[in-house]
Amino acid sequence: MSKNRIYLDHNATSPLRPAARAAMLAAMDAPGNASSVHAEGRAAKAVLEQARATIAKGLGTAPRNVAFTSGATEAANLALTPMLQRGSETAPIEVLLVGAGEHPAVLMGHRFPAQAVERIALTPEGALSLAALEAALARSHGKRVLVALQAVNNETGVIQPVYEAAERVHAAGGLLICDATQAIGRIETTFQSTGADFLFFSSHKLGGPLGAGALAAAQDGLHILDTLVKGGGQEFGRRAGTENVPAIAGFSAAFTAALQGVSSENTRLGALRDALENRIAGLVADVRFFGRGAHRVGSVSAFAIPGIPAHTLLMALDLAGVAVSSGSACSSGKVRESHVLAAMGAPEKEALRASLGWSTRQEDVEQFGMVLAEVVDRIRSRRSGA
Repeated sequence: MSKNRIYLDHNATSPLRPAARAAMLAAMDAPGNASSVHAEGRAAKAVLEQARATIAKGLGTAPRNVAFTSGATEAANLALTPMLQRGSETAPIEVLLVGAGEHPAVLMGHRFPAQAVERIALTPEGALSLAALEAALARSHGKRVLVALQAVNNETGVIQPVYEAAERVHAAGGLLICDATQAIGRIETTFQSTGADFLFFSSHKLGGPLGAGALAAAQDGLHILDTLVKGGGQEFGRRAGTENVPAIAGFSAAFTAALQGVSSENTRLGALRDALENRIAGLVADVRFFGRGAHRVGSVSAFAIPGIPAHTLLMALDLAGVAVSSGSACSSGKVRESHVLAAMGAPEKEALRASLGWSTRQEDVEQFGMVLAEVVDRIRSRRSGA
């Protein structure tokens, strides 16, 4: 990445942390398949199991309850199935309730029939409506229910009421799966703090490598009866295929680094985010921020400038040396209308998202404000014919 560019797209991918790079290089220098029984295989297995133990401890579960995947999308597809078993329950789950602002991997990638899926409304500030959830649970009385809810919205940074939702879901006899992709390393995210039955997330959002993720269960009695990737029985039979030990080693190192000083880092980034928003508001009087009145992580600002489409700003800022995004980065490189804003009842169809992270500094925020003001003035001047 050029030192002259400003990178404010950590929600899409956070730059690789030095500790993750070092762990990956060390693992690459040690040949061996983690399923092999010889010395080299056992060494690879040791790296794999140490990573599993590290992540399990950070989440508050046993290592055997953590399965490594290629990322959060695969983990979501693996977990969102009617064939989840809790204890002696054997009947398929009949209803899937998903927050209306969930990532497309949850909204579109599940293995439930369309008629079994219901979206739960958001408040105007972008948090899940607990009243709407309660109403949906009441309508599903007598059926096995699964609820999927983010810990943090990827577009707005709004912290979702996962613990409160889990209380209601469990009281109704259901299960809750939490997408923790944008929460790990930003706020405390454990099974105890969320009340979730499953958590899943990706390495590259933490400053680890692309191509690694995890799905974790809160306890031993939770099982997925129909796996996606079948083969040699790796990952306790939950995900076949030779494990990518270097990527998982980097994932573990990034996870460890991200969990160090979570509260202080969220405070640091929140101060930078607030300075960024105040600077933007002072330079662009009619800017509109999303989720600003809600409880947000400190690292995300979503906003729109009336009269200028977000994708126009995105491209202009890129040419000016600033990397931000418009909504989710997982849409094949396309800029699309935001389903999150629609669920919030916002009149805008797109938002620009600036997301900060471990490598963001004060000068990045200051420079971004100046560049944005220049870009907005230039676009408006051209459109007015000045």
